[in-house]
Amino acid sequence: MCDTHYKNFTPKPGSCNNKEHKKWNRRSFLQALGIVGGGTMAFANTALSVSKPSPLSAALNESESDRVLVIVRLKGGNDGLNTVIPINQYDTYANARPNIKIPENQLFNLNDDFGMPNYANKFEKLWGDGQMKIVHGVGYEQSALSHFTGSDIWATSDVTDQESTGWMGRYFEKLYPDYLLSPPERPAAIQIGSSGNLIFNGDQNNFAFSVADPRKLYEIAQNGSLYDLSNLPDCTHGEKVGYLKGVANTTFTYAGVINDAYESTSDFGNYPDNRLSQQLSVVSRLIKGNLGTKVYFVTLGGFDTHNDQLNRQEELMTQLSETMSYFYDDLKDAGWDDKVVSMTISEFGRRVKENGSRGTDHGTAAPMMLFGTGLDGNGFIGDHPDLSNLNNNGNLYNTNDFRQVYASIMKQWLCVDSDIVDQTLLGQQYNSLDLGFSCDTLGTDEDIPPTFENFNHTVTYTDNQSFLHITNAQAGHVNVDLYSMSGQKIANLKNEMLLEGEHIINVKEAAQTTLSEGFYAYRITKGKKRYSKPVMIL
Repeated sequence: MCDTHYKNFTPKPGSCNNKEHKKWNRRSFLQALGIVGGGTMAFANTALSVSKPSPLSAALNESESDRVLVIVRLKGGNDGLNTVIPINQYDTYANARPNIKIPENQLFNLNDDFGMPNYANKFEKLWGDGQMKIVHGVGYEQSALSHFTGSDIWATSDVTDQESTGWMGRYFEKLYPDYLLSPPERPAAIQIGSSGNLIFNGDQNNFAFSVADPRKLYEIAQNGSLYDLSNLPDCTHGEKVGYLKGVANTTFTYAGVINDAYESTSDFGNYPDNRLSQQLSVVSRLIKGNLGTKVYFVTLGGFDTHNDQLNRQEELMTQLSETMSYFYDDLKDAGWDDKVVSMTISEFGRRVKENGSRGTDHGTAAPMMLFGTGLDGNGFIGDHPDLSNLNNNGNLYNTNDFRQVYASIMKQWLCVDSDIVDQTLLGQQYNSLDLGFSCDTLGTDEDIPPTFENFNHTVTYTDNQSFLHITNAQAGHVNVDLYSMSGQKIANLKNEMLLEGEHIINVKEAAQTTLSEGFYAYRITKGKKRYSKPVMIL
């Protein structure tokens, strides 16, 4: 690895720093290259192998029909009180914000009680067309005021900030237990920006096809290719970069199906010239091209408005309103507007009282906005927080839990069985909100995705040995195979009836062959189900 900062470094052909390092981090390199791969990234130089869809996958596709969820992250902590202004509490609002309040004569009314700034007037059209709902006061008790902690909590749904997997990642991990060796034919999710966000992280895999920059996804969508592997320096750094670019290109076998979807439809044209439009214009073409991806994640940054908030938020909300309006005009023109629901998230709201820099500091509850014809009309969900009833830090109490919104979206829009939703949300049950849609596409009970089997498998390492632990909920025949990183079967580790309880396999001993140091993958087959994860040989 060449001794430099990799983000802004491009080695000249044939050049290399003399100082080489033995240790290198694959994920750091991938982030430096502007990409984050999913579980399939391990299999360099091998095309993705796709197995027959599992019954659960088939049931999900049947139940979901062609519904899509687009998550719009407002990065930095959006100020909800200057987004949806409580006209029914206007005096309290104005007294707390003498310099940054939105004057009443600069609002358009959503109803008698709430309005929005005139500069976000494209929302007025969406609201009037019945394509917008607002969930009041979304947050959680004892809200974290840190960007990093807040973002992680919203991504993982764990308010203790102890969980490292995302709420969508846990769902996809259960949906695709053999993801490492048999990923789905199309990306489960596509994420643009926010590469460090945990939302699609599973225990071992990231289930999103992720790019750091919308221009990279645009390039992939246009030509289905990524990195040039020629002219790399002849040194350790060159080998590592070449390997990682090759791995990335292999991961992006998905680039082919993305390209096919993109090319099968036309550009709506004339999107507003901003970063969010760059993201959603490509997302629109992939949706219209029947890519089949169910979840998209896009990012609009800049909402940490500690100073000059009026100007900064005006620019951001103008961009958001114009782009969302144009996005749905685009989808409506192609007959997709009733099949795509968009949802805003942000790590927290802002404090009620303005600070001394004509801005606001980190706060708690804020509104979430939902868009789409599938909402079946406009409206407000829940009660707005009372501006006269604040906590000790001068922050709002939330009136809706963000996990209620997640649960409602999964159950009522993505049509996931309620038991599976509870498992995905860390075993907690959340009452659904009436967001205006339901899963009437689910027919008989046979169409409902079944619950997941309680089957656990983990790897531990002791004294340079790798141990595979299998916890069998009920007795049954189990087969365990070991694969190389090129996808070649190396050895059979176990093929027999296993009783209920825990079973431990010493991978080196069970392989009965010489194994080089490095990464491998194991696949467990039990009945008709398969499970796979990576394992390291030390």
